[in-house]
Amino acid sequence: MVPFGGWEMPLQYAGVLEEHRACREHAVVFDVSHLGTLECGGAGSFDLLQWLLTNDLRKIAPGRAQYTHLLDPDDAHVVDDIIVWWVTDDEFFVMPNASNTERIVRAFEERVSGDATCTDITATRAVLAVQGPEARTLLAKVQPEAAEVARFAVARVGDLVVAGTGYTGEDGVELHVPAEQAPALWDAICAAGIVPAGLGARDTLRLEAGLPLHGHELGPGITPLQAGLGWVVGWDKDDFRGRAPLATEKERGIARRLRGLAFDGRRPAREGAVVQRGGVDVGVVTSGNFSPTLGHAIALAFVPPDVAIGDVLEVDVRGQVLEARVVPLPFVKP
Repeated sequence: MVPFGGWEMPLQYAGVLEEHRACREHAVVFDVSHLGTLECGGAGSFDLLQWLLTNDLRKIAPGRAQYTHLLDPDDAHVVDDIIVWWVTDDEFFVMPNASNTERIVRAFEERVSGDATCTDITATRAVLAVQGPEARTLLAKVQPEAAEVARFAVARVGDLVVAGTGYTGEDGVELHVPAEQAPALWDAICAAGIVPAGLGARDTLRLEAGLPLHGHELGPGITPLQAGLGWVVGWDKDDFRGRAPLATEKERGIARRLRGLAFDGRRPAREGAVVQRGGVDVGVVTSGNFSPTLGHAIALAFVPPDVAIGDVLEVDVRGQVLEARVVPLPFVKP
């Protein structure tokens, strides 16, 4: 167990490599209750979220989920990356990262009016993520209707709210369950043959999938455009929080962008490792680890925008300079 975003979280159960492979080949369950849940409702909730968040809810409808960002109004850095579950017409679950829930609440309070409400219900529920190629087959033994919720769909199943979302690159669902019912559901999921997995495997899985982690690929000084996530920006909307500075960056062009790096050996470049081109410092690693699926080290790094797929860069890994190839993301496709 380790401290994480103000929570005590399981780093591993049987071991990171074993849990990682179980997710890629079978199915695992993560306790991701450290994620926040803000329940937004009322007739004005749609307009509230449209203004606060970058993506355009008009692209989806009730019963769907959407990945989006909350930007800083001054420099358009990503305050948090968020999943919105559009549960019913005027009911949304906004799911921020662990350490950002209070910050998101404060941002929402800037715009909440009498016809929209936003309540932090994090303490009243747990969230269990079932992921892997066998996730739906095994979950069907416990919750058949939950196992049928499609990719990026959202549905109420009894006391549960279920979304076809996750953070591993594999298929699966996330189960939003009343806190008092969570232990029994966890036990039933494990009894169905789904393997418990911790933060260690969650990080190696999301890295293989090329998914950003707040505080690494997203955060202060990092905009959606730099992170290669311009597709989460709804430019067709009249306005949204942080639009003006982001539009300025779009017009002048980004100074850096996120790329994937692959190494021949197993030694990983960690966060903060310097990236060089021809012996000149040009970038920095944001996340790096050994890829259990590929059998070699991989990393995400911010580099100049002219760095292209196939280029070879150098990375200083604790005093040893290693060659790294720029490769397309994701590193591993499900």
